[in-house]
Amino acid sequence: MTPKPAPGTPYDSIHEPDPPDPAAPPAGDPGIDQFVQQIRETADKLVNDRAGRGDTKLLATALKELRYCFKVFAAYRGRRKVTVFGSARTKADHPAFRAAVAFGKEIAARGYMVITGAAAGIMEAGHVGAGRDNSFGLNILLPFEQSANPVIHGDPKLMNMRYFFTRKLMLIKESDAVVLFPGGFGTHDEACEALTLIQTGKTHLFPIVMIDEPGGTYWTRWDQFVRDELLARGYISPSDLFLYRVTDSVEEAVAEVTGFYRVYHSMRYVRGNLVLRLQHRVPPAALDRIRADFKDIAVSGTFEQTDMLPPEANEPTLAHLPRLVFRFDRHNHGRLRQLIDFINREG
Repeated sequence: MTPKPAPGTPYDSIHEPDPPDPAAPPAGDPGIDQFVQQIRETADKLVNDRAGRGDTKLLATALKELRYCFKVFAAYRGRRKVTVFGSARTKADHPAFRAAVAFGKEIAARGYMVITGAAAGIMEAGHVGAGRDNSFGLNILLPFEQSANPVIHGDPKLMNMRYFFTRKLMLIKESDAVVLFPGGFGTHDEACEALTLIQTGKTHLFPIVMIDEPGGTYWTRWDQFVRDELLARGYISPSDLFLYRVTDSVEEAVAEVTGFYRVYHSMRYVRGNLVLRLQHRVPPAALDRIRADFKDIAVSGTFEQTDMLPPEANEPTLAHLPRLVFRFDRHNHGRLRQLIDFINREG
Protein backbone atom coordinates (compact mmCIF):
# COMPACT_ATOMS: atom_id res chain seq x y z
CA MET A 1 0.00 0.00 0.00
CA THR A 2 1.16 3.53 -0.73
CA PRO A 3 2.00 5.22 2.59
CA LYS A 4 0.10 8.36 3.46
CA PRO A 5 2.45 11.22 4.41
CA ALA A 6 2.33 12.18 8.05
CA PRO A 7 1.15 15.69 8.91
CA GLY A 8 3.91 18.16 8.22
CA THR A 9 5.87 15.74 6.04
CA PRO A 10 7.66 17.58 3.21
CA TYR A 11 5.89 16.80 -0.05
CA ASP A 12 9.00 15.54 -1.87
CA SER A 13 9.50 12.88 0.80
CA ILE A 14 6.50 10.88 -0.44
CA HIS A 15 8.39 10.21 -3.68
CA GLU A 16 11.24 7.89 -4.38
CA PRO A 17 14.56 9.71 -4.91
CA ASP A 18 14.80 11.36 -8.30
CA PRO A 19 15.76 8.84 -10.99
CA PRO A 20 18.81 9.64 -13.12
CA ASP A 21 18.05 11.53 -16.30
CA PRO A 22 20.59 10.71 -19.03
CA ALA A 23 18.56 12.76 -21.51
CA ALA A 24 18.76 15.99 -19.50
CA PRO A 25 19.96 19.02 -21.49
CA PRO A 26 23.40 20.41 -20.63
CA ALA A 27 23.60 23.07 -17.96
CA GLY A 28 23.17 26.54 -19.39
CA ASP A 29 21.04 25.47 -22.37
CA PRO A 30 19.47 28.80 -23.42
CA GLY A 31 16.36 27.00 -24.67
CA ILE A 32 15.68 25.95 -21.07
CA ASP A 33 17.14 28.90 -19.17
CA GLN A 34 14.67 31.46 -20.55
CA PHE A 35 11.70 29.46 -19.26
CA VAL A 36 13.31 28.79 -15.88
CA GLN A 37 13.85 32.53 -15.59
CA GLN A 38 10.15 33.09 -16.33
CA ILE A 39 9.29 30.72 -13.48
CA ARG A 40 11.55 32.70 -11.11
CA GLU A 41 9.99 35.99 -12.20
CA THR A 42 6.49 34.59 -11.68
CA ALA A 43 7.44 33.39 -8.20
CA ASP A 44 8.77 36.85 -7.34
CA LYS A 45 5.50 38.41 -8.50
CA LEU A 46 3.61 36.28 -5.99
CA VAL A 47 5.39 38.18 -3.25
CA ASN A 48 4.67 41.53 -4.87
CA ASP A 49 1.02 40.53 -5.34
CA ARG A 50 0.78 39.54 -1.67
CA ALA A 51 -0.72 36.24 -2.79
CA GLY A 52 -2.52 34.22 -0.15
CA ARG A 53 -0.93 31.22 1.52
CA GLY A 54 -3.39 28.80 -0.07
CA ASP A 55 -2.81 30.08 -3.62
CA THR A 56 0.95 30.06 -3.17
CA LYS A 57 0.92 26.55 -1.73
CA LEU A 58 -1.19 25.32 -4.64
CA LEU A 59 1.28 26.69 -7.19
CA ALA A 60 4.31 25.38 -5.30
CA THR A 61 2.87 21.89 -4.91
CA ALA A 62 1.69 21.70 -8.53
CA LEU A 63 5.12 22.79 -9.78
CA LYS A 64 6.87 20.24 -7.55
CA GLU A 65 4.79 17.29 -8.68
CA LEU A 66 4.90 18.26 -12.36
CA ARG A 67 8.68 18.65 -12.23
CA TYR A 68 9.01 15.26 -10.61
CA CYS A 69 6.76 13.61 -13.20
CA PHE A 70 8.70 15.20 -16.06
CA LYS A 71 11.85 13.71 -14.51
CA VAL A 72 10.39 10.21 -14.27
CA PHE A 73 8.99 10.14 -17.80
CA ALA A 74 12.09 11.69 -19.40
CA ALA A 75 14.04 8.43 -19.45
CA TYR A 76 11.25 6.71 -21.41
CA ARG A 77 10.52 9.33 -24.07
CA GLY A 78 11.66 6.94 -26.78
CA ARG A 79 8.80 4.49 -26.13
CA ARG A 80 5.16 4.93 -27.00
CA LYS A 81 2.64 4.78 -24.19
CA VAL A 82 -1.09 4.12 -23.78
CA THR A 83 -3.13 5.51 -20.90
CA VAL A 84 -5.81 3.12 -19.66
CA PHE A 85 -8.84 4.54 -17.84
CA GLY A 86 -11.69 2.71 -16.14
CA SER A 87 -13.39 1.98 -12.83
CA ALA A 88 -11.35 1.24 -9.70
CA ARG A 89 -14.33 -0.85 -8.51
CA THR A 90 -14.18 -3.48 -11.27
CA LYS A 91 -13.49 -6.90 -9.73
CA ALA A 92 -10.93 -9.37 -11.01
CA ASP A 93 -13.61 -11.84 -12.13
CA HIS A 94 -15.43 -9.26 -14.27
CA PRO A 95 -15.20 -9.58 -18.09
CA ALA A 96 -14.05 -5.95 -18.36
CA PHE A 97 -11.15 -6.66 -15.96
CA ARG A 98 -10.10 -9.64 -18.04
CA ALA A 99 -10.35 -7.56 -21.22
CA ALA A 100 -8.12 -4.87 -19.67
CA VAL A 101 -5.55 -7.50 -18.71
CA ALA A 102 -5.61 -8.84 -22.27
CA PHE A 103 -5.24 -5.36 -23.72
CA GLY A 104 -2.28 -4.55 -21.47
CA LYS A 105 -0.57 -7.79 -22.43
CA GLU A 106 -1.13 -7.35 -26.17
CA ILE A 107 -0.10 -3.70 -26.33
CA ALA A 108 3.04 -4.32 -24.25
CA ALA A 109 3.98 -7.16 -26.60
CA ARG A 110 4.09 -4.52 -29.34
CA GLY A 111 6.56 -2.37 -27.42
CA TYR A 112 4.13 0.05 -25.74
CA MET A 113 4.07 1.01 -22.07
CA VAL A 114 0.86 1.37 -20.06
CA ILE A 115 0.00 4.38 -17.87
CA THR A 116 -2.87 4.20 -15.38
CA GLY A 117 -4.10 5.97 -12.27
CA ALA A 118 -2.33 3.23 -10.27
CA ALA A 119 -5.35 2.14 -8.22
CA ALA A 120 -7.35 -1.10 -8.27
CA GLY A 121 -9.90 -2.37 -10.80
CA ILE A 122 -9.27 -1.56 -14.46
CA MET A 123 -6.11 0.36 -13.55
CA GLU A 124 -4.62 -2.68 -11.87
CA ALA A 125 -5.77 -4.90 -14.74
CA GLY A 126 -3.87 -2.77 -17.26
CA HIS A 127 -0.73 -3.13 -15.16
CA VAL A 128 -1.22 -6.86 -14.68
CA GLY A 129 -1.34 -7.32 -18.44
CA ALA A 130 1.58 -5.03 -19.25
CA GLY A 131 3.76 -6.11 -16.33
CA ARG A 132 5.65 -3.96 -13.85
CA ASP A 133 8.52 -3.09 -16.19
CA ASN A 134 6.11 -1.69 -18.78
CA SER A 135 3.87 0.22 -16.36
CA PHE A 136 3.58 3.77 -15.01
CA GLY A 137 1.29 4.77 -12.16
CA LEU A 138 -0.09 8.23 -11.31
CA ASN A 139 -1.74 7.74 -7.94
CA ILE A 140 -4.01 10.42 -6.48
CA LEU A 141 -3.74 11.17 -2.76
CA LEU A 142 -7.28 11.37 -1.35
CA PRO A 143 -8.70 12.10 2.12
CA PHE A 144 -9.94 8.50 2.14
CA GLU A 145 -7.60 5.63 1.48
CA GLN A 146 -6.45 5.04 -2.08
CA SER A 147 -3.53 2.70 -2.42
CA ALA A 148 -1.37 1.91 -5.40
CA ASN A 149 -2.06 -1.54 -6.77
CA PRO A 150 0.49 -4.27 -5.97
CA VAL A 151 1.89 -4.34 -9.50
CA ILE A 152 3.18 -0.76 -9.43
CA HIS A 153 3.58 -0.23 -5.66
CA GLY A 154 7.17 0.62 -4.79
CA ASP A 155 8.23 1.05 -8.42
CA PRO A 156 10.22 4.20 -9.38
CA LYS A 157 7.63 4.76 -12.12
CA LEU A 158 4.89 5.33 -9.51
CA MET A 159 4.13 9.01 -8.92
CA ASN A 160 1.86 10.33 -6.16
CA MET A 161 -0.22 13.40 -6.95
CA ARG A 162 -2.16 15.76 -4.70
CA TYR A 163 -4.17 17.40 -7.47
CA PHE A 164 -6.43 15.90 -10.09
CA PHE A 165 -5.57 18.61 -12.60
CA THR A 166 -1.84 17.84 -12.57
CA ARG A 167 -2.56 14.12 -12.65
CA LYS A 168 -4.87 14.45 -15.67
CA LEU A 169 -2.32 16.65 -17.41
CA MET A 170 0.35 13.96 -17.12
CA LEU A 171 -2.04 11.14 -18.08
CA ILE A 172 -2.74 12.93 -21.37
CA LYS A 173 0.57 14.68 -22.02
CA GLU A 174 2.66 11.51 -21.95
CA SER A 175 0.21 9.38 -23.93
CA ASP A 176 0.26 8.25 -27.54
CA ALA A 177 -3.25 6.78 -27.15
CA VAL A 178 -6.09 6.69 -24.61
CA VAL A 179 -8.11 3.54 -24.00
CA LEU A 180 -11.22 3.62 -21.82
CA PHE A 181 -13.05 0.73 -20.19
CA PRO A 182 -16.39 1.17 -18.37
CA GLY A 183 -16.23 3.35 -15.28
CA GLY A 184 -17.90 6.04 -13.22
CA PHE A 185 -17.84 9.84 -13.18
CA GLY A 186 -14.05 9.92 -13.29
CA THR A 187 -13.91 7.79 -16.43
CA HIS A 188 -16.41 10.06 -18.19
CA ASP A 189 -14.45 13.10 -17.06
CA GLU A 190 -11.28 11.61 -18.53
CA ALA A 191 -13.01 10.64 -21.77
CA CYS A 192 -14.45 14.12 -22.26
CA GLU A 193 -11.15 15.74 -21.29
CA ALA A 194 -9.24 13.77 -23.94
CA LEU A 195 -11.89 14.43 -26.60
CA THR A 196 -12.08 18.15 -25.81
CA LEU A 197 -8.31 18.62 -25.88
CA ILE A 198 -8.06 16.94 -29.29
CA GLN A 199 -11.18 18.63 -30.72
CA THR A 200 -9.85 22.07 -29.78
CA GLY A 201 -6.25 21.37 -30.81
CA LYS A 202 -4.89 21.79 -27.28
CA THR A 203 -2.97 18.52 -27.50
CA HIS A 204 -1.43 16.37 -30.19
CA LEU A 205 -3.74 14.02 -32.08
CA PHE A 206 -3.89 10.43 -30.81
CA PRO A 207 -6.36 7.54 -30.94
CA ILE A 208 -9.12 7.31 -28.34
CA VAL A 209 -10.67 3.85 -28.01
CA MET A 210 -13.64 2.88 -25.83
CA ILE A 211 -13.64 -0.85 -25.07
CA ASP A 212 -16.80 -2.62 -23.93
CA GLU A 213 -16.66 -6.05 -22.38
CA PRO A 214 -17.51 -8.67 -25.02
CA GLY A 215 -21.15 -8.12 -25.98
CA GLY A 216 -21.37 -5.13 -23.61
CA THR A 217 -23.37 -1.95 -24.20
CA TYR A 218 -21.69 0.63 -21.94
CA TRP A 219 -19.84 2.55 -24.65
CA THR A 220 -22.21 1.71 -27.52
CA ARG A 221 -25.04 3.38 -25.61
CA TRP A 222 -22.77 6.34 -24.84
CA ASP A 223 -21.96 6.58 -28.55
CA GLN A 224 -25.67 6.53 -29.41
CA PHE A 225 -26.28 9.36 -26.93
CA VAL A 226 -23.50 11.38 -28.59
CA ARG A 227 -25.10 10.87 -32.00
CA ASP A 228 -28.72 11.39 -30.92
CA GLU A 229 -28.19 14.36 -28.62
CA LEU A 230 -24.86 16.09 -29.33
CA LEU A 231 -24.59 15.60 -33.08
CA ALA A 232 -28.31 15.95 -33.81
CA ARG A 233 -28.44 19.27 -31.93
CA GLY A 234 -25.36 20.61 -33.70
CA TYR A 235 -23.22 20.67 -30.55
CA ILE A 236 -20.49 18.74 -32.37
CA SER A 237 -19.59 18.31 -36.05
CA PRO A 238 -20.07 15.05 -38.01
CA SER A 239 -16.30 14.71 -38.41
CA ASP A 240 -15.86 14.79 -34.60
CA LEU A 241 -17.17 11.22 -34.57
CA PHE A 242 -13.84 10.18 -36.13
CA LEU A 243 -11.99 11.27 -32.98
CA TYR A 244 -12.92 8.08 -31.13
CA ARG A 245 -13.79 4.46 -31.77
CA VAL A 246 -16.03 2.05 -29.84
CA THR A 247 -15.39 -1.68 -29.87
CA ASP A 248 -15.81 -4.77 -27.70
CA SER A 249 -12.76 -6.46 -29.23
CA VAL A 250 -9.32 -6.20 -27.63
CA GLU A 251 -7.76 -7.15 -30.95
CA GLU A 252 -9.53 -4.28 -32.73
CA ALA A 253 -8.50 -1.87 -29.98
CA VAL A 254 -4.84 -2.88 -30.27
CA ALA A 255 -5.03 -2.56 -34.07
CA GLU A 256 -6.59 0.91 -33.75
CA VAL A 257 -3.73 2.11 -31.53
CA THR A 258 -0.83 0.57 -33.42
CA GLY A 259 -2.35 1.28 -36.85
CA PHE A 260 -2.45 4.99 -36.07
CA TYR A 261 1.37 4.98 -36.13
CA ARG A 262 1.76 2.75 -39.17
CA VAL A 263 2.94 5.65 -41.37
CA TYR A 264 2.12 8.72 -39.24
CA HIS A 265 4.70 9.46 -36.56
CA SER A 266 3.98 12.81 -34.89
CA MET A 267 3.00 16.43 -35.51
CA ARG A 268 4.24 19.94 -34.82
CA TYR A 269 3.42 23.50 -35.83
CA VAL A 270 6.20 25.48 -37.48
CA ARG A 271 5.56 29.15 -38.28
CA GLY A 272 1.86 28.62 -38.83
CA ASN A 273 2.24 25.40 -40.83
CA LEU A 274 1.23 22.00 -39.54
CA VAL A 275 4.07 19.52 -40.01
CA LEU A 276 3.15 15.84 -40.05
CA ARG A 277 6.21 13.66 -39.52
CA LEU A 278 5.87 10.33 -41.36
CA GLN A 279 7.70 7.00 -41.33
CA HIS A 280 8.20 7.29 -45.10
CA ARG A 281 7.07 9.49 -47.98
CA VAL A 282 3.54 9.36 -49.32
CA PRO A 283 3.40 7.90 -52.87
CA PRO A 284 2.67 10.49 -55.61
CA ALA A 285 -0.80 9.09 -56.36
CA ALA A 286 -1.77 9.25 -52.68
CA LEU A 287 -0.43 12.81 -52.43
CA ASP A 288 -2.61 13.83 -55.38
CA ARG A 289 -5.63 12.34 -53.59
CA ILE A 290 -4.76 14.24 -50.40
CA ARG A 291 -4.51 17.52 -52.30
CA ALA A 292 -7.91 16.93 -53.87
CA ASP A 293 -9.85 15.34 -51.01
CA PHE A 294 -8.54 17.36 -48.06
CA LYS A 295 -8.19 20.83 -49.56
CA ASP A 296 -11.08 21.92 -47.31
CA ILE A 297 -8.78 21.94 -44.25
CA ALA A 298 -5.94 23.85 -45.93
CA VAL A 299 -6.59 27.57 -45.53
CA SER A 300 -4.06 28.44 -48.25
CA GLY A 301 -1.58 26.72 -50.53
CA THR A 302 -1.50 22.95 -50.74
CA PHE A 303 0.15 19.87 -49.23
CA GLU A 304 3.90 19.59 -49.77
CA GLN A 305 6.36 16.82 -48.92
CA THR A 306 9.62 18.09 -47.42
CA ASP A 307 12.56 17.08 -45.26
CA MET A 308 13.05 18.42 -41.74
CA LEU A 309 12.43 22.16 -41.48
CA PRO A 310 15.16 24.34 -39.92
CA PRO A 311 13.09 25.32 -36.82
CA GLU A 312 12.83 21.60 -35.98
CA ALA A 313 16.57 21.33 -35.40
CA ASN A 314 15.96 21.02 -31.64
CA GLU A 315 14.54 17.52 -32.30
CA PRO A 316 17.54 15.82 -33.98
CA THR A 317 16.25 12.29 -33.37
CA LEU A 318 13.41 13.01 -35.83
CA ALA A 319 15.61 14.56 -38.51
CA HIS A 320 15.43 11.51 -40.80
CA LEU A 321 11.63 11.50 -41.06
CA PRO A 322 9.96 12.99 -44.18
CA ARG A 323 7.34 15.68 -43.61
CA LEU A 324 3.92 16.51 -45.03
CA VAL A 325 3.41 20.26 -44.55
CA PHE A 326 0.30 22.39 -45.04
CA ARG A 327 -1.55 25.41 -43.64
CA PHE A 328 -4.12 23.68 -41.43
CA ASP A 329 -7.25 25.63 -40.49
CA ARG A 330 -6.72 24.59 -36.83
CA HIS A 331 -10.43 23.93 -36.52
CA ASN A 332 -11.51 20.65 -38.05
CA HIS A 333 -9.49 18.08 -36.13
CA GLY A 334 -11.95 15.34 -37.04
CA ARG A 335 -11.01 15.87 -40.68
CA LEU A 336 -7.35 15.92 -39.68
CA ARG A 337 -7.89 12.50 -38.11
CA GLN A 338 -9.44 11.33 -41.41
CA LEU A 339 -6.34 12.61 -43.22
CA ILE A 340 -4.05 10.63 -40.93
CA ASP A 341 -6.22 7.53 -41.39
CA PHE A 342 -5.91 7.98 -45.16
CA ILE A 343 -2.12 8.32 -44.92
CA ASN A 344 -1.89 5.17 -42.79
CA ARG A 345 -4.12 3.26 -45.20
CA GLU A 346 -2.79 4.49 -48.54
CA GLY A 347 0.65 5.78 -47.64
